[in-house]
Amino acid sequence: MNEPQADALRVDGGSTDAEVREMLDHILVPLDGSHVAECVLPHAIALARAFDARVTLLRVVAQTRTAGLGRTIDPLRWHMRKTETESYLEDVGTRLQDAGLPTEEVTLEGQAADGVIEFAHGHDADLILLSSHGQSGLSKWNISSVVQKVILRAYMPVMVVRAYRAISNDLTNLRYGQVLVPLDGSQRAECVLPLASQLACFHDARLLLAHAVGRPETPRHTPLTEEEAELVDRITEYNRLEATRYLEGLKDRLECDVELRLLESEDTAVALHNLVEQEGVDLVALSAHGYTSTTRWLYGSMALNFIAYGTTPLLVVQDMTPEELKQTQAEMAAQESKGH
Repeated sequence: MNEPQADALRVDGGSTDAEVREMLDHILVPLDGSHVAECVLPHAIALARAFDARVTLLRVVAQTRTAGLGRTIDPLRWHMRKTETESYLEDVGTRLQDAGLPTEEVTLEGQAADGVIEFAHGHDADLILLSSHGQSGLSKWNISSVVQKVILRAYMPVMVVRAYRAISNDLTNLRYGQVLVPLDGSQRAECVLPLASQLACFHDARLLLAHAVGRPETPRHTPLTEEEAELVDRITEYNRLEATRYLEGLKDRLECDVELRLLESEDTAVALHNLVEQEGVDLVALSAHGYTSTTRWLYGSMALNFIAYGTTPLLVVQDMTPEELKQTQAEMAAQESKGH
């Protein structure tokens, strides 16, 4: 399996603090004017300070059309909305500047998700920091449709803040006390470690390295024989010992406060979600792909599970470049239609 970005990000390669910071030099923060979406602001400060990163506040304003023949764009209403948006972003920028974080404010015209993605790619953003919900308000869905679109087409690191979790109005008091990094022994999963360890060191947080050991699957319509059951036990024990050595080796290479969690469960996702609750984790940081993930899709099953069902802030580092990931048929069809 080809692992293009893992080597560049491995912690045993001796990456300097400056090199780690350069990985997160520009943070893009999309806002839609709602108080709900502003839950990302304390995180923007917490991240920017940890990586000495610059922050861009972005709002994409949809075109306002008038009813009637051709549904033409109403220039007056568009100008008024643009002015209101610029004033809103300037106000948010002032609040962040008062908190010690200078920002750049940008207003664009178009569709929200497309505008965010195009700006991120065109202005060398290293991370898109998203609120799980915005103007449409909280819903029974874990993320809004706009956020889902950005996540599935950004092809870059993203962080999702759960808007339904209570957060202080003080923009500067956010600290990550516990950062969880799920690992499966692959270099792909390790690609998140430089960012996670830098955050943990800066915030004086505890970095939890977790690995779940499951029993080998033996699907069959009859019970295992005694000999077969003993073989499964031996394989499970071997995997547990190897996982212990692996985690201890990683711990020795990291400079922050590291604790190891070796989990034994039939369901890795359930075990990790339970760990988040039991340990009071403040941030989950993981790679888009792991040991068993195919690079045919943008995210592996564990990353998708935490996007869809996670309840804490989630940082997902993309270990593949856009060139190495296959476009979906929908994306290719959309590009072809634009060409005609």
